[in-house]
Amino acid sequence: MSRIKLDPKQLKQEIISFNQQLIDSYQLLKRMPPVETGQTPCETIFQLDKVRLNYYQPATVQPNLPPIVICYALVNRPYMIDLTPERSMLQKLLQRGVGVYLVDWGYPDASDRFLDLDDYINHYLDQCIDAASQHASQERINLMGICQGGTFSLCYTALHPDKIARLITLVTPVDFATDDFTLSKLARHVDADLAVSTYGNIPGALLNETYNSLMPMRLGLQKNLDLPVTLSDEASARAFLSMEKWIYDSPDQAGAAFSEFIKDFFQQNKLVNNNLKIGNQPVDLSRITQPLLNIYASHDHLVPPSSSKALKGKTNSQLYREKEIKTGHIGLFVSSRTGSQLVDAISNWLQSDLDHRLNES
Repeated sequence: MSRIKLDPKQLKQEIISFNQQLIDSYQLLKRMPPVETGQTPCETIFQLDKVRLNYYQPATVQPNLPPIVICYALVNRPYMIDLTPERSMLQKLLQRGVGVYLVDWGYPDASDRFLDLDDYINHYLDQCIDAASQHASQERINLMGICQGGTFSLCYTALHPDKIARLITLVTPVDFATDDFTLSKLARHVDADLAVSTYGNIPGALLNETYNSLMPMRLGLQKNLDLPVTLSDEASARAFLSMEKWIYDSPDQAGAAFSEFIKDFFQQNKLVNNNLKIGNQPVDLSRITQPLLNIYASHDHLVPPSSSKALKGKTNSQLYREKEIKTGHIGLFVSSRTGSQLVDAISNWLQSDLDHRLNES
């Protein structure tokens, strides 16, 4: 076996260079102002308890592109889609003339411990949909769900099909039992009731550690080793810090809703097994007949494509489309390249579906 020979002089120089990069990055951070996220102006048109519905109006409204309600996940803050002006899926939608209504779930506290999925889907989301429809003067409105918010949107549309015109799901878990769904495999071993009885609401910091554990080298050691390069100039430092701010700005999870989601979706896979109930109402995906666009990321480590693609054939949509974008779970929204691909796919699909319906009439 050959030995690796180290050059002491080269090693010394690399250590000196690394230390200097650390010093330079520290000096850069001292000079930089605090990072700002979610800067796109909006109007709060509806509020109930901690939940708000914000409306973002495009400078030029395209009458052929009706507005969209975006339902984000409970586990992170929705400004991921508006991280910075340079990396804002929201602004790209507005630039194409699409008005956006964004559901902001807020930060649950101890008083919200007993909120369940019925509260979130049939109460809060339902009233947000009604408020958006009234504000937009639309009998039925377009709904787009992201990650867990996509799962919520599927459930909502199946329960209230008369309120939704078209449905878009982004990196949405559907089948929670696919072989490559690592997060689901971890969740199957969670005693959700014990966790809730111990914590009340589930701390967001605890969930962050769980997500980081899925890729410990890349999200831990490698990220820290890359810091001197990542923080070498203000633009890359701002991008990194805005992402870190979002990652660690994680709301606690209402205990009852967390327990219900873990048991009904991750552990018993009730959505695809067609035995899910929300508030004692059966959730039957076959009740979804709306045009449906299902977008997934090919390199998604949180929601594998196999889980999202399981939606095909589960609904009765006659205009079901799938779109793969070659990126990861977060890159789908913040990458300048894939972010434009994503918004192009959404706006083109909305327009093509409109053209199809006009030709049918």
